[in-house]
Amino acid sequence: MNKVRLTARADYTRADIFLSENLEGYTRSAVKRLFDGGVLINGKPVKPSSPVSIGAEAEVTLPEAVEYAAKPEEIPIEIVYEDADIAVVNKPQGMTVHIGNGNFEGTLVNALLFKLDSLSGINGVIRPGIVHRIDKDTSGLLVVAKNDAAHLGLSKQIEEKSCKRTYLALLEGVMKEDSGTVTTYIGRDPRDRVKMAVVPPEKGKLAITDFTVLKRFKEGFTLCRFDLRTGRTHQIRVHAKHLSHPVVGDPVYGVKKQKFNLNGQLLHAWRLRLTHPKTGKEMTFEAPLPDYFVKVLNKLEEI
Repeated sequence: MNKVRLTARADYTRADIFLSENLEGYTRSAVKRLFDGGVLINGKPVKPSSPVSIGAEAEVTLPEAVEYAAKPEEIPIEIVYEDADIAVVNKPQGMTVHIGNGNFEGTLVNALLFKLDSLSGINGVIRPGIVHRIDKDTSGLLVVAKNDAAHLGLSKQIEEKSCKRTYLALLEGVMKEDSGTVTTYIGRDPRDRVKMAVVPPEKGKLAITDFTVLKRFKEGFTLCRFDLRTGRTHQIRVHAKHLSHPVVGDPVYGVKKQKFNLNGQLLHAWRLRLTHPKTGKEMTFEAPLPDYFVKVLNKLEEI
Protein backbone atom coordinates (compact mmCIF):
# COMPACT_ATOMS: atom_id res chain seq x y z
CA MET A 1 0.00 0.00 0.00
CA ASN A 2 1.17 3.53 -0.83
CA LYS A 3 0.44 6.51 1.38
CA VAL A 4 0.01 10.00 -0.09
CA ARG A 5 -0.10 13.20 1.98
CA LEU A 6 -1.94 16.29 0.76
CA THR A 7 -2.57 19.76 2.13
CA ALA A 8 -5.83 21.55 1.32
CA ARG A 9 -5.10 24.89 -0.34
CA ALA A 10 -8.74 25.96 -0.18
CA ASP A 11 -12.00 25.09 1.60
CA TYR A 12 -13.92 22.15 0.13
CA THR A 13 -17.53 21.23 0.80
CA ARG A 14 -16.72 17.52 0.47
CA ALA A 15 -13.65 15.38 1.07
CA ASP A 16 -14.20 13.33 -2.10
CA ILE A 17 -14.15 16.52 -4.19
CA PHE A 18 -10.92 17.60 -2.48
CA LEU A 19 -9.22 14.28 -3.24
CA SER A 20 -10.48 13.94 -6.82
CA GLU A 21 -9.08 17.37 -7.64
CA ASN A 22 -5.72 16.69 -6.02
CA LEU A 23 -5.04 12.99 -6.66
CA GLU A 24 -3.64 12.59 -10.17
CA GLY A 25 -5.53 10.02 -12.21
CA TYR A 26 -8.42 9.52 -9.75
CA THR A 27 -12.01 10.40 -10.67
CA ARG A 28 -14.57 11.18 -7.97
CA SER A 29 -16.09 7.71 -8.26
CA ALA A 30 -12.66 6.08 -7.91
CA VAL A 31 -11.87 8.30 -4.92
CA LYS A 32 -14.98 7.14 -3.04
CA ARG A 33 -13.59 3.60 -2.92
CA LEU A 34 -10.63 4.89 -0.90
CA PHE A 35 -12.71 5.94 2.10
CA ASP A 36 -13.03 2.49 3.71
CA GLY A 37 -10.42 3.28 6.33
CA GLY A 38 -8.04 4.69 3.75
CA VAL A 39 -8.54 8.44 4.21
CA LEU A 40 -7.53 10.46 7.24
CA ILE A 41 -8.01 14.23 7.60
CA ASN A 42 -5.91 15.71 10.40
CA GLY A 43 -5.36 12.17 11.65
CA LYS A 44 -9.04 11.17 11.82
CA PRO A 45 -11.13 8.98 9.46
CA VAL A 46 -13.68 10.93 7.44
CA LYS A 47 -16.61 10.30 5.12
CA PRO A 48 -16.73 11.34 1.45
CA SER A 49 -19.26 14.03 2.40
CA SER A 50 -17.11 15.51 5.20
CA PRO A 51 -16.06 19.14 4.66
CA VAL A 52 -12.35 19.98 4.38
CA SER A 53 -10.96 23.31 5.62
CA ILE A 54 -8.02 25.15 4.11
CA GLY A 55 -4.76 23.96 5.65
CA ALA A 56 -6.13 20.53 6.55
CA GLU A 57 -3.64 17.66 6.27
CA ALA A 58 -4.85 14.53 4.50
CA GLU A 59 -3.29 11.07 4.48
CA VAL A 60 -4.60 8.73 1.79
CA THR A 61 -3.81 5.04 1.51
CA LEU A 62 -3.75 3.96 -2.13
CA PRO A 63 -4.10 0.32 -3.16
CA GLU A 64 -1.28 -1.28 -5.09
CA ALA A 65 -1.68 -0.82 -8.84
CA VAL A 66 -2.61 -3.93 -10.76
CA GLU A 67 -0.91 -4.04 -14.14
CA TYR A 68 -2.04 -6.23 -16.98
CA ALA A 69 0.54 -7.39 -19.50
CA ALA A 70 -0.51 -6.46 -23.02
CA LYS A 71 -0.49 -9.30 -25.52
CA PRO A 72 0.60 -9.02 -29.17
CA GLU A 73 -2.29 -8.89 -31.63
CA GLU A 74 -2.18 -8.94 -35.43
CA ILE A 75 -3.96 -5.63 -36.01
CA PRO A 76 -3.26 -3.58 -39.16
CA ILE A 77 -1.51 -0.29 -38.32
CA GLU A 78 0.37 2.19 -40.48
CA ILE A 79 4.03 2.59 -39.57
CA VAL A 80 5.12 5.91 -41.12
CA TYR A 81 8.77 5.53 -40.07
CA GLU A 82 10.86 2.99 -38.17
CA ASP A 83 14.49 2.47 -37.23
CA ALA A 84 16.30 0.76 -34.34
CA ASP A 85 15.27 3.43 -31.83
CA ILE A 86 11.89 4.93 -32.73
CA ALA A 87 8.76 4.33 -34.75
CA VAL A 88 6.20 6.87 -35.92
CA VAL A 89 2.63 5.57 -36.23
CA ASN A 90 -0.47 6.97 -37.94
CA LYS A 91 -3.15 5.88 -35.46
CA PRO A 92 -6.66 5.38 -36.84
CA GLN A 93 -9.74 6.89 -35.24
CA GLY A 94 -11.41 4.53 -32.77
CA MET A 95 -8.24 2.85 -31.51
CA THR A 96 -7.24 3.27 -27.86
CA VAL A 97 -3.51 3.85 -27.37
CA HIS A 98 -2.85 1.56 -24.39
CA ILE A 99 -4.71 -0.97 -22.29
CA GLY A 100 -6.70 0.09 -19.23
CA ASN A 101 -10.21 1.25 -18.31
CA GLY A 102 -11.63 -2.03 -19.55
CA ASN A 103 -9.66 -2.00 -22.82
CA PHE A 104 -7.32 -5.00 -22.76
CA GLU A 105 -7.45 -5.93 -26.44
CA GLY A 106 -7.42 -4.10 -29.75
CA THR A 107 -5.22 -1.22 -28.55
CA LEU A 108 -2.28 0.38 -30.30
CA VAL A 109 0.06 -1.27 -27.78
CA ASN A 110 -1.33 -4.71 -28.68
CA ALA A 111 -0.67 -3.95 -32.35
CA LEU A 112 2.83 -2.56 -31.71
CA LEU A 113 3.88 -5.63 -29.72
CA PHE A 114 3.05 -7.77 -32.76
CA LYS A 115 4.47 -5.40 -35.38
CA LEU A 116 7.74 -4.15 -33.83
CA ASP A 117 10.77 -6.11 -32.67
CA SER A 118 11.14 -4.14 -29.41
CA LEU A 119 9.56 -1.43 -27.23
CA SER A 120 10.86 0.61 -24.29
CA GLY A 121 9.98 -0.68 -20.83
CA ILE A 122 10.00 2.55 -18.81
CA ASN A 123 6.19 2.83 -18.77
CA GLY A 124 5.76 -0.77 -17.64
CA VAL A 125 3.70 -3.61 -19.06
CA ILE A 126 0.59 -1.50 -19.66
CA ARG A 127 2.21 1.17 -21.84
CA PRO A 128 5.42 -0.20 -23.38
CA GLY A 129 6.94 2.26 -25.84
CA ILE A 130 4.31 4.94 -25.24
CA VAL A 131 5.90 8.38 -24.80
CA HIS A 132 2.76 10.44 -25.44
CA ARG A 133 -0.75 9.58 -26.57
CA ILE A 134 -3.71 10.88 -28.51
CA ASP A 135 -7.38 10.31 -27.72
CA LYS A 136 -9.17 7.19 -28.91
CA ASP A 137 -11.32 9.06 -31.43
CA THR A 138 -8.53 11.35 -32.62
CA SER A 139 -6.50 10.13 -35.58
CA GLY A 140 -2.93 10.80 -36.55
CA LEU A 141 0.73 10.71 -35.63
CA LEU A 142 2.50 9.70 -32.47
CA VAL A 143 6.07 8.60 -31.85
CA VAL A 144 6.93 5.33 -30.10
CA ALA A 145 10.20 4.51 -28.29
CA LYS A 146 11.79 1.13 -29.07
CA ASN A 147 14.29 1.26 -26.20
CA ASP A 148 14.68 3.05 -22.88
CA ALA A 149 17.37 5.47 -24.06
CA ALA A 150 15.12 6.68 -26.87
CA HIS A 151 12.19 6.91 -24.44
CA LEU A 152 14.14 9.19 -22.09
CA GLY A 153 15.29 11.37 -24.98
CA LEU A 154 11.81 11.76 -26.44
CA SER A 155 10.24 12.39 -23.03
CA LYS A 156 12.75 15.18 -22.43
CA GLN A 157 11.80 16.80 -25.73
CA ILE A 158 8.12 16.71 -24.83
CA GLU A 159 8.85 18.09 -21.36
CA GLU A 160 11.01 20.88 -22.81
CA LYS A 161 8.43 21.50 -25.56
CA SER A 162 10.95 21.04 -28.37
CA CYS A 163 8.81 18.26 -29.85
CA LYS A 164 6.23 20.08 -31.99
CA ARG A 165 2.76 18.64 -32.55
CA THR A 166 0.31 20.15 -35.04
CA TYR A 167 -3.34 19.17 -35.44
CA LEU A 168 -6.07 19.90 -37.98
CA ALA A 169 -9.69 20.17 -36.87
CA LEU A 170 -13.05 21.10 -38.30
CA LEU A 171 -14.88 23.40 -35.90
CA GLU A 172 -18.51 24.32 -35.40
CA GLY A 173 -19.32 27.88 -36.49
CA VAL A 174 -17.32 30.52 -38.31
CA MET A 175 -14.35 31.86 -36.35
CA LYS A 176 -13.84 35.63 -36.60
CA GLU A 177 -10.15 35.67 -35.66
CA ASP A 178 -7.62 34.55 -38.26
CA SER A 179 -5.19 33.35 -35.61
CA GLY A 180 -4.41 33.61 -31.92
CA THR A 181 -3.26 31.88 -28.76
CA VAL A 182 -5.42 30.30 -26.05
CA THR A 183 -3.84 30.37 -22.59
CA THR A 184 -5.82 28.81 -19.75
CA TYR A 185 -5.58 26.27 -16.95
CA ILE A 186 -7.13 22.85 -17.54
CA GLY A 187 -8.30 20.45 -14.85
CA ARG A 188 -11.16 18.10 -14.04
CA ASP A 189 -14.61 19.57 -14.65
CA PRO A 190 -16.08 20.07 -11.15
CA ARG A 191 -19.56 19.24 -12.49
CA ASP A 192 -18.54 16.14 -14.43
CA ARG A 193 -15.38 14.34 -13.37
CA VAL A 194 -15.13 12.45 -16.68
CA LYS A 195 -14.58 15.73 -18.54
CA MET A 196 -11.77 18.26 -18.49
CA ALA A 197 -12.50 22.00 -18.34
CA VAL A 198 -10.97 25.45 -18.11
CA VAL A 199 -10.52 26.01 -14.36
CA PRO A 200 -8.88 28.52 -11.99
CA PRO A 201 -5.04 28.34 -11.80
CA GLU A 202 -5.04 26.59 -8.44
CA LYS A 203 -7.31 23.84 -9.80
CA GLY A 204 -5.48 22.93 -13.01
CA LYS A 205 -2.36 22.97 -15.15
CA LEU A 206 -1.22 25.63 -17.61
CA ALA A 207 -2.39 24.89 -21.16
CA ILE A 208 -1.31 26.92 -24.22
CA THR A 209 -2.53 26.36 -27.79
CA ASP A 210 -1.87 28.42 -30.93
CA PHE A 211 -4.55 28.38 -33.63
CA THR A 212 -4.69 29.46 -37.27
CA VAL A 213 -7.79 29.49 -39.47
CA LEU A 214 -7.19 27.65 -42.76
CA LYS A 215 -10.64 27.91 -44.36
CA ARG A 216 -14.13 29.15 -43.52
CA PHE A 217 -17.14 27.37 -45.03
CA LYS A 218 -20.47 28.96 -45.94
CA GLU A 219 -22.44 26.37 -44.03
CA GLY A 220 -20.97 27.57 -40.74
CA PHE A 221 -17.80 25.54 -40.21
CA THR A 222 -14.11 26.41 -39.88
CA LEU A 223 -11.07 24.33 -40.75
CA CYS A 224 -8.41 25.21 -38.20
CA ARG A 225 -4.80 24.35 -37.43
CA PHE A 226 -3.75 23.92 -33.80
CA ASP A 227 -0.16 23.95 -32.55
CA LEU A 228 0.37 22.60 -29.05
CA ARG A 229 2.73 24.38 -26.70
CA THR A 230 1.69 22.14 -23.81
CA GLY A 231 0.12 18.68 -23.78
CA ARG A 232 -2.79 18.50 -21.36
CA THR A 233 -5.55 15.89 -21.49
CA HIS A 234 -8.13 16.85 -24.17
CA GLN A 235 -6.34 20.20 -24.57
CA ILE A 236 -7.41 21.07 -28.12
CA ARG A 237 -10.97 19.84 -27.57
CA VAL A 238 -11.32 21.89 -24.38
CA HIS A 239 -9.74 24.99 -25.93
CA ALA A 240 -11.96 24.70 -29.01
CA LYS A 241 -15.01 24.66 -26.76
CA HIS A 242 -13.55 27.58 -24.78
CA LEU A 243 -13.40 29.52 -28.08
CA SER A 244 -17.12 28.70 -28.55
CA HIS A 245 -16.23 26.61 -31.60
CA PRO A 246 -16.12 22.95 -30.49
CA VAL A 247 -14.66 20.26 -32.72
CA VAL A 248 -17.22 18.78 -35.11
CA GLY A 249 -18.29 15.31 -34.02
CA ASP A 250 -16.89 15.60 -30.49
CA PRO A 251 -19.21 13.45 -28.33
CA VAL A 252 -17.98 15.01 -25.08
CA TYR A 253 -17.39 18.70 -25.76
CA GLY A 254 -19.31 19.22 -29.01
CA VAL A 255 -22.89 20.03 -29.96
CA LYS A 256 -25.57 17.40 -29.37
CA LYS A 257 -27.04 17.33 -32.89
CA GLN A 258 -24.47 16.40 -35.52
CA LYS A 259 -24.85 17.35 -39.19
CA PHE A 260 -22.61 14.52 -40.36
CA ASN A 261 -22.66 10.78 -39.68
CA LEU A 262 -19.44 10.58 -37.65
CA ASN A 263 -17.90 8.11 -35.21
CA GLY A 264 -15.91 10.73 -33.31
CA GLN A 265 -14.36 14.18 -33.53
CA LEU A 266 -12.81 15.55 -36.72
CA LEU A 267 -9.44 16.09 -35.07
CA HIS A 268 -6.25 14.80 -36.69
CA ALA A 269 -2.64 14.83 -35.47
CA TRP A 270 -1.28 16.02 -38.81
CA ARG A 271 2.37 16.96 -38.28
CA LEU A 272 5.05 15.81 -35.83
CA ARG A 273 8.47 17.46 -35.54
CA LEU A 274 11.14 15.97 -33.31
CA THR A 275 14.88 15.47 -32.89
CA HIS A 276 16.01 11.88 -33.23
CA PRO A 277 17.07 10.84 -29.70
CA LYS A 278 20.20 9.05 -30.95
CA THR A 279 21.39 10.81 -34.11
CA GLY A 280 20.30 14.34 -33.19
CA LYS A 281 18.74 14.76 -36.64
CA GLU A 282 15.66 16.97 -36.89
CA MET A 283 12.76 15.02 -38.39
CA THR A 284 9.31 16.06 -39.64
CA PHE A 285 6.43 13.70 -40.40
CA GLU A 286 3.00 14.40 -41.85
CA ALA A 287 -0.07 12.18 -42.13
CA PRO A 288 -2.82 13.06 -44.64
CA LEU A 289 -6.34 13.58 -43.40
CA PRO A 290 -8.31 10.32 -43.17
CA ASP A 291 -10.94 9.61 -45.83
CA TYR A 292 -13.95 10.34 -43.61
CA PHE A 293 -12.51 13.78 -42.77
CA VAL A 294 -11.82 14.56 -46.44
CA LYS A 295 -15.34 13.43 -47.37
CA VAL A 296 -16.86 16.01 -45.01
CA LEU A 297 -14.61 18.78 -46.36
CA ASN A 298 -15.50 17.87 -49.95
CA LYS A 299 -19.18 17.99 -49.08
CA LEU A 300 -18.78 21.46 -47.60
CA GLU A 301 -16.86 22.61 -50.69
CA GLU A 302 -19.78 21.60 -52.88
CA ILE A 303 -22.29 23.69 -50.92
